[in-house]
Amino acid sequence: MTFERLKPGHPAHLVLGLVIWSVWFVLLYGGLSVACELAPPGAEQGALNWLNATLLVLGVFFFVMLLAGAYMSWRHAPSAESDQPQQRFLGRVAAAVYLFAAIASLAIAVPSLVMPPCL
Repeated sequence: MTFERLKPGHPAHLVLGLVIWSVWFVLLYGGLSVACELAPPGAEQGALNWLNATLLVLGVFFFVMLLAGAYMSWRHAPSAESDQPQQRFLGRVAAAVYLFAAIASLAIAVPSLVMPPCL
């Protein structure tokens, strides 16, 4: 499937936000486990270390990417006056799913601000 087929209003946008979030979730916890096994940061560094910084930067990247999906879906949904209520519903629900996934992706990255990664 190419992105050319995923124009705004495509039904795949109803689940794409949660798929992207789940990829981020697996990448975050899988990468954290591997990094803690291979090259754990020193315990004396606390939360201020290279691993937490990497996780936070990636978290912000996924947050912005999902927010862009929400904005795109909301902006390209037809207006209430149009004769396409199904497309309007699809665009609005897709925007809500992207927004929910964006908030969830940021929520799982926030602990890297205060917790040491390899306890």
